[in-house]
Amino acid sequence: MAGLLAKFRIDYSDLKVIPDINKKPLDETKAFFEKLISTFRNDSEETDGDETSVSITESELAVLRDKTNRHMRLRELLLHHSRGSSLVVMTLPMPRKGVVSAPLYMAWLDLLTKDMPPFLLVRGNQTSVLTFYS
Repeated sequence: MAGLLAKFRIDYSDLKVIPDINKKPLDETKAFFEKLISTFRNDSEETDGDETSVSITESELAVLRDKTNRHMRLRELLLHHSRGSSLVVMTLPMPRKGVVSAPLYMAWLDLLTKDMPPFLLVRGNQTSVLTFYS
């Protein structure tokens, strides 16, 4: 990573590679997430497949459990390593249309950015603008 940043002449003051992203999130992080989505929870499965739905079903949570756990763990790591930062820049997680509901996606974003320093979520258009590989 350091070599790549140097090659693109990107100055940085601290570089830390964190290998434990796949650990299970802490119970307090799970409770925080449950509180975030509590108003959007729908125990019935009637709205399954309805793209205009503004609820989160149990089946959706089950299907996206790994991704949700990854976002919860990422929150813990961000709080630990970036809480004192002046600015946090991160790639915007992109939802897959028809797979993740709007309330769950917004809960992921809130989970990542709540109580954090200024946050810049960046997303490209899948076109490489760096000449590293050409």
